[in-house]
Amino acid sequence: MRSAHLPKTKLFLWISLACAGSACAVASAPVDGYRVVASFPHSSERYTEGFFYVAGPCYEGTGLKGHPAGLVGQPETGKVLQRRDLPGEYFGEGIIDWGPNLYEWTWQSHVCFVYDRFSLRLIRQFAYTGEGWGMTRTAKEIITSDGTDTLRFRNPESFEETRHIEVHDGAQKIDQLNELEWVKGEIYANVWHSDKIARISPRDGHVIGWIDLAGILPEEQKINAESVLNGIAYDAKRDRLFVTGKQWPRVFEIRIVPRAAARTGKTGH
Repeated sequence: MRSAHLPKTKLFLWISLACAGSACAVASAPVDGYRVVASFPHSSERYTEGFFYVAGPCYEGTGLKGHPAGLVGQPETGKVLQRRDLPGEYFGEGIIDWGPNLYEWTWQSHVCFVYDRFSLRLIRQFAYTGEGWGMTRTAKEIITSDGTDTLRFRNPESFEETRHIEVHDGAQKIDQLNELEWVKGEIYANVWHSDKIARISPRDGHVIGWIDLAGILPEEQKINAESVLNGIAYDAKRDRLFVTGKQWPRVFEIRIVPRAAARTGKTGH
């Protein structure tokens, strides 16, 4: 482009108008890095779609037709303590606890299974509209994603939507929202095929910040292009944050640090 010959005022106006479009959109929220605190074994057979921690074990929902399941495991050893297989025609997705129950929904089958959390006995199932991706909860509501930029808040008893937010970083919509976790009053979300986790305000959907996890799992340890970051679990009692991915061989406990500190190895206080 021959913009060097434009007058300064016209050049400024041209750049301003050009960058008003999505092609020039840039992230406006701050980006943090990470430090690995610990690393634990994880079966590379698990196509992780849902992941959360409560009262000791980690709960995991897995996808891929023919292999979907709800799992209860020890995070430190990767040992499976309990397993509930879904019928093979379903593609398992997000999973979350609600009281004594466990909800696990499916990608495009519009069926959610409700289990007893302690025995994994099937209690009931129900239908819903739209695709099922990620799932988490507050003390009062279940929050779900469907691969768009919209997060829906739902009544846990009826599963009906009570409100929704559209996620954005500045003027840029953030879609492909996948696995979710409620962390200290914020929604943490994986973005499909991204190494970043979005920290989202539940009030209006703006991205508070990003966590850049690039390089946490070496490329040679990934099975294929779909072995992407997807799984966030938070131990609120001990303030521990865990992440994993689809068919990843490891679960990582991480600490969020300024990105400069992550590069230099310094974590500060």
